[in-house]
Amino acid sequence: MTALRLPLTVDDTALVLIDHQVGTIAWAGELAGEDEREQLRMWVRTVVRFAAAVGIPVVLTSSLEEQQQGRLLPDLEALVPTEYAGRVRRAGVINAWDDPAFVGAVRATGRGNLLVGGLTTEVCLVPPVLSAIEDGFGVGVLLDVSAAGTRTAAVNSRDAMQAAGAELLTVVPAMTRLLGSWQSEHAAAFFDAMGSEGVFAAYARGNLR
Repeated sequence: MTALRLPLTVDDTALVLIDHQVGTIAWAGELAGEDEREQLRMWVRTVVRFAAAVGIPVVLTSSLEEQQQGRLLPDLEALVPTEYAGRVRRAGVINAWDDPAFVGAVRATGRGNLLVGGLTTEVCLVPPVLSAIEDGFGVGVLLDVSAAGTRTAAVNSRDAMQAAGAELLTVVPAMTRLLGSWQSEHAAAFFDAMGSEGVFAAYARGNLR
């Protein structure tokens, strides 16, 4: 059973990225070194570029940027500068859904479905996903823009979110479901995002996470 409202559409979906920070990505021990960290950043850039091109709202939040977590990834500032400037900077609240400013930003999108990614999965992602589902949102979790501290935590996190009704997705099937057809007016944005962020070249090299 999925909490997503089907069909997934551009007009009823928001993209929510939680704690994609320069320090936090280094805590994702599930990732096997810098190559896999760059793969995660590639998928972040791809889905953000696509969302911005087709008019899907992007909500960004960070936690304690002045400490070890650091600032949000510079990739985000380059792609969505307005959303980056308007990010919700949480002052230590772990479950982002407990921050009224964050929940207000999500609700302000007016969208019923959320595509959500977070670093690290077990701390930054699971709690707000469960809370959003409890509040009636449809939630799809983008696993390839998320990573846990350990492989065990990754499995546990996926099980918890799926049991709660979240749909487990990755960036490409999420985007193609939003398109619905290669004849969609948004198909060009898909190919532009994939090409501009090096996905096709990465596919050709192989051995992706």
